[in-house]
Order: sequence, then C-alpha cells, then structure tokens
Amino acid sequence: MEIIYDFMRNAGYPPSFEEMRDIIGVASNQSIIDLLDKLKKRNLIKKNEGARSIAIQPLGYKILGRPALAPVLGVTTAGAPAEMIEITGEWSQVSADVARLDSEIFILRVKGDSMINAGIDDGDMILVQTKKEFVSGNIVLADCDGESTIKRFVSEDKPPYVYLKPENPVYNKILFTDTVRLKGKVISVLKNGQWKYVK
Repeated sequence: MEIIYDFMRNAGYPPSFEEMRDIIGVASNQSIIDLLDKLKKRNLIKKNEGARSIAIQPLGYKILGRPALAPVLGVTTAGAPAEMIEITGEWSQVSADVARLDSEIFILRVKGDSMINAGIDDGDMILVQTKKEFVSGNIVLADCDGESTIKRFVSEDKPPYVYLKPENPVYNKILFTDTVRLKGKVISVLKNGQWKYVK
C-alpha cells in the first residue's frame, strides 16, 4: 500500500507490475498480482485490467493514515461549454472526509467566470464526485454535446423545466437536451490552500 501511495504521489500515476516488482524485489509478475488481489479482496484498492488502473479505496487511506489523493484530470470551463483539456501526472491531496466517499473523485481546474457568484473563480481547482443521480441546486460537471462545463443544475415545475444555470448574470441558461449529460457533482473548491464545500 505504501509503495502504491508513494509512487502515485511522486510519479503522478500508479506503478506498473515491473516497477512494483523492482521496488519489492520479487522476480515474477504473479507475486505482484497475488498481493494486489489480496488488497482488492480487503477493499483497500480498486483495480481494473493492468497495474496502472489501481486506485486506493477510503479504507486503504485510513489504514495508511495518510491524506487521500485525487487525480487532476484537466481543465473545464465556467463559461460556454468547451473541450476538456486532459492533464496527466498531477495529483492533489484531499481531506479525510473526502477520502471516505465511496465513489470516484477527481479534480479539475476551472477556466472562466460563469460561476463567480457560487464562489468558483477562474483558475480555481474543483473536486468532482462521480454520480448518477442529481438534485436541483447541485453544481455539476456537465457534458454538452461533447464539451464540458460547470453550472448549477435546475429542475422546476415551470418552463424551461430543466436547465443548467450560470452563477453570473452575463451568461445565458443552457436548456437540457438529449445531448446534455451530467457527469459529476462539484463538492468543493480549493481556496487559499483549503478545500471548501460549495453550495
């Protein structure tokens, strides 16, 4: 667990089987696979095919007694929807309460000023929790016809019924269509080195 954590923090991505083999000093990939399977069965890590798909679970961070890490996936807009620019190899520490979340979390850097009245400014880092269900009022990461944006999700009993609302009067609402998908809920914003929950 410590090897995985330290490698992720320093390199920006999980170690490969070969890298873990060299650090531990074992000869075969099977030894690494067996160790990873034990960690997975104890719900300490989550793993898909391949070593670099490893993610440390909340219980793993608790046992390690170290701050949780979340990947910085890229840049999204707080303005007109635009293509998300992927950044690789950067991780940031998150608070212990965030580490207890049972769904995937990741960090994005915000570009634009459409959410300034919600306390999300141009250049801020936001923490996004992957979700499938949302309630009116959530600040969300939305995919609008292949482009991403951060807005407030609104569902009302009157027209336009469902839309994405900017928190800056300069910008227009984005009506919900078949091409809009909600990808995650924005749960906090990094301000002055501290993660603060958003409302």
